[in-house]
Amino acid sequence: MPGTDTPYLRYVALGDSQTEGLGDGNDTTGLRGFADRLAERLARHEPSLQYANLAVRGRLAAQIHAEQLTPALALRPDLATVVAGVNDLLRPRFDADEVAGHLETMFAALTAQGARVATITIPDPARISPLARPLVPRVAALNERIRRAARCHGVTVAETALHPVASDSRLWSSDRLHASSLGHERIAAALAHALLLPGSDENWTHALPPAPVSTGWKTAAELRWAAGFLGPWLVRRVRGRSSGDGRTAKRPLLLPVRTDGGPL
Repeated sequence: MPGTDTPYLRYVALGDSQTEGLGDGNDTTGLRGFADRLAERLARHEPSLQYANLAVRGRLAAQIHAEQLTPALALRPDLATVVAGVNDLLRPRFDADEVAGHLETMFAALTAQGARVATITIPDPARISPLARPLVPRVAALNERIRRAARCHGVTVAETALHPVASDSRLWSSDRLHASSLGHERIAAALAHALLLPGSDENWTHALPPAPVSTGWKTAAELRWAAGFLGPWLVRRVRGRSSGDGRTAKRPLLLPVRTDGGPL
């Protein structure tokens, strides 16, 4: 751990699709994601690191609490990341206090067992997609509660919400819900920096080079996104289905970590 002679030996990631790694690889060749990337950073300094990823796409904060906390505690991590709440934000009946309550319970249980816990804040969704503007007050409310719960339990917060680069479209996949490979790398770098890992710095906050000027019709792009991604998502909600139905954690056990950039 930073400031001690004790390295991180067991890292466990809890969360939903972002932690599972959607947007960074695919289900055929394998998903990578920020948690895998953070594990690789950790393993470069501690080759004996073992890593488990309990995340499942589509899960709400209550489900992550109910399904992942007990297995995580059983693995006795000395480092855990807990990232949840985005799926809740998208539901009609969103309660920031309820979501934050589940997060705080997970923070409390993991830190009480001696784990260092880290999380992130959520970037402004309206800067990623104008159609997401109605979610802005919800995101602000949840971020404030994440910060408050983190302060209560000594949880490290990577403040991705405070840096404009986090809303750069190049850091997001075409569905605008999941980070791209570059976005997942930035999240991993943000967490590494917040955790004061050796070799980490604030470069993750720096803007990308200017993008080529788009000559396309922005409204048409928004409509294509709505038809290709938003529409199918709404259909699943109406039918009471989730993208995570029938899925289990991709890495439920603590296993050694590869550091060559391939699937873990």
